[in-house]
Parts: sequence; structure tokens; C-alpha cells
Amino acid sequence: MGAGLAAAQETCPDPPDHAAELESILAEIQAAPDERTARILSDDLWALWTDAPDAEAQELLDRGMALRESHAFLEAREVFDLLVDYCPDYAEGYNQRAFASFLRRDYGAALWDLERTLELNPRHVGALSGKALTLLGMGRMEEGQAALRAALALNPWLSERALLREPPGEPI
Repeated sequence: MGAGLAAAQETCPDPPDHAAELESILAEIQAAPDERTARILSDDLWALWTDAPDAEAQELLDRGMALRESHAFLEAREVFDLLVDYCPDYAEGYNQRAFASFLRRDYGAALWDLERTLELNPRHVGALSGKALTLLGMGRMEEGQAALRAALALNPWLSERALLREPPGEPI
């Protein structure tokens, strides 16, 4: 891959446009009768978000995710660094790098990447819930609760809903 990536550095194609499919799945999640149905639909969202722009980007994404899953967080971040350098407009590269940073409790780095993810894809439920968890981890409770509400507006079945605090006088 090394030489191929170097040669392709300037040629990452645009990320796939899954906007219509994403909106359809989000609507189905919001209408889901139960958490099990919503989880299946959420897997469909992740399949779209992790559909990289080309084979090089997909290989980097898959390798970084495998490293993260094996708890090699620094190595995963290095691979995600390559991915975002190669495909700076691909939201999932930033989101996955944020997740690796979050798991290391490097909340500042995670928050920066989550903000970039949301600039590229404002309706990325995973990034919104990750932003909520990151802000809560930083002790920024009010902002974390706001991000959590935004995520739950898109997917009311998120497991993170258990962290939602009811404001006085307002039912959940």
C-alpha cells in the first residue's frame, strides 16, 4: 500500500453520497417500534458511514478500526491520520480517529475530530453521541446534555439516552 498511497495522496475521490439513504434510515429509526428494530437500522447507518471513497481509503479505515478494536489506540490514530490526510472530506476518518482518542481519554483531540466530523456530516448520530460523551467526560455537562439531546432527536433509541438528565419542569 505504501507507494500506492503516496501516489494517490492527491487523488482521493469525493466520499460516496448516501444522503438520501441516510435520511430514509433516520426516518425509519425515529418510527421504530422498539430498540431492537432501531439497532438493526443503526447498523445500516454505520455501513453507509464506513463506505470509504475508494479502496485505499477503505483499507486505511478497516486497518485503523481493527487496531482500535485490539486496543492499539495510538497505532489506530496513526492510521486514521493517514486516512484524514488522504481524504480530508471523508467524515468517518475523523469520527474513527475521535473514537480512538476518546478511548485514550484524550478528550480535546476527540472533540476536535468530532467537530470536524459534524462539519462534514451534521446528522452523524455516532459523532453527536460521541461528542456528548466527550463533553460529559470533560465535565462540560450542559454542553454534553445539549449534544445528547441533538443525537436523541435523530435516534431516540440510543443507549446513551440513559445519561440524559431531565431539565426541571420538562419531561423527557
